[in-house]
Amino acid sequence: MTVFSELRMRPAPATSAGWDASTTARLVMAGAVIFVLLVGANLATPLYPLLQAELGLTPLDVSAAFASYVLSLVATLILAGHWSDHIGRRAALLLAVLTGLMGGWVFAGADSLAALCTGRALQGVAVALATGASAAALRELLPSRPEWASRFTLLASAGGVAAGPVLGGLLSLLPGATSAPYTVYSVVLAALLVPLYLIRARPAIMLPAVSRPLQVLAPRPLAVPGNARGAFWLASAVGFLSFAVFGFCLSLAPGYFAQVLETQSRPLIGLLAALPLGASALSQLVTLRGRYTVPAGLAVLGGSVFLLGAAGAWHSPLLLVVAAVAAGAGQGLAFRTTFNEVAAMVQPVRHAQTVSTVYVITYLGSAVPVLGLGWLAGLAGQEAAVAGFVLACGTAALVLAVLTLVRAERRHGRSR
Repeated sequence: MTVFSELRMRPAPATSAGWDASTTARLVMAGAVIFVLLVGANLATPLYPLLQAELGLTPLDVSAAFASYVLSLVATLILAGHWSDHIGRRAALLLAVLTGLMGGWVFAGADSLAALCTGRALQGVAVALATGASAAALRELLPSRPEWASRFTLLASAGGVAAGPVLGGLLSLLPGATSAPYTVYSVVLAALLVPLYLIRARPAIMLPAVSRPLQVLAPRPLAVPGNARGAFWLASAVGFLSFAVFGFCLSLAPGYFAQVLETQSRPLIGLLAALPLGASALSQLVTLRGRYTVPAGLAVLGGSVFLLGAAGAWHSPLLLVVAAVAAGAGQGLAFRTTFNEVAAMVQPVRHAQTVSTVYVITYLGSAVPVLGLGWLAGLAGQEAAVAGFVLACGTAALVLAVLTLVRAERRHGRSR
C-alpha cells in the first residue's frame, strides 16, 4: 500500500510491495518518530534566554512562544486526533514528520515573536498528529502486553522531551547558536522519512465508506467510554498538574536556573531543565504496583515542587538537582499508573481517540499555568512569580495525593 492510497483511504491491495518489517522494527519506528519530534519541540528550552536577549522578548513573550506550541498541539488533537484510525498509522506519522520539518525550519530562521510562534505552532501540530498514531501503533503491536505498550509510549514521550533541552544546549555551542540545533534535528527527522516510506503499512482499522470518505476526518466531540470516565479524569488531573511543572521547567525555568546557579552555560541550563523529564522517563522502567503508588507519587511530586522553590531562595544547586529528579520520578509513577488504568479499559478501536483526549487536558497544563506565570512575572518579578507557582502546584499535588489515597482505600474496602 502506497502512502497516497492510505491518504485516500483506499483498501490495501492483495499484494503489497515494500519492506515487511518485523514487529521489533515497527516498535522502534513508532517510538522513534514521537521521540524525535518531541526532541525538536524542546530544543529551544536552553535557547530562550539567548532569544530573549537577541529579540528583546519579555517573560510573557517567552510564555507566549511556548504556549503557541501547546495550544496548536491541543487544537490538533481535538480536530485530528482520530485521523490515524482512518488513514493508517504510517500515513499519520509521515504527515507528522513533514510538518515537524517545516516547524523546525521556520523557528530556526525566526527574527520576531510572530515567527517564533508560527514555528512552535507547526511543531505542535506535528507532535499532535504523531501522539495518537504512535500510542495506538504500539498498542496494536503488543496486543497481549498493554501495560508495556503504555510504558513505551510514555518512555518515548518523556524521553524525547528530556533529551530536547540537553541536545539543544550542546548543539547551541556550534556556530549559529539558535539555528544549528534545528539544522541537525532536520537531518535526523528527514532520515526517518526513508524507512517510514518504505515500510509495508498495515491497513487502517476503520476504513470509511467509499462514497463519503472525508466525513470520517471531520472533528469529533471529545468522548471517553463510560466505563473509563473515572480513570480518565484522574489521569487527566495528574497529567494537567505534572505538565504544569514540566511546562515551567521548559519555558521560564532556564532563566530561573541560571540565576540560582549564577551561570550562562546553555548545556548546563538545558541539562537542569531536562532532569524532571529524564527522571520521569526512567521511572517507566521501574515496576511498582499497589494501591499506594499514585498517592505516593503525587506526594513526592508535591514535596519536590516546594523544594524547587526553596532551592532558589537558598541558592542551593544540590537541592535544585535533587528536587528536580524527585519531581520527575514521582510524576512518572503517578501518571503511568493512571494512564495504564485508562488504556486497559478502552478497546483498541477507541485507543487513539481516548489517548488524544487525555493529552488534550494534560497538555493544557503546559499552557494555561505557564501563560499565567509569564504574566505574573511581568507584574511582580520572576522570583515572586516562581514562588506563587511553586505554592499553587505543590499544594495541588498534595491535595490530589490525599484524594487518591481516599479513593484507593475505598476501592480496597469494596474488594474485600
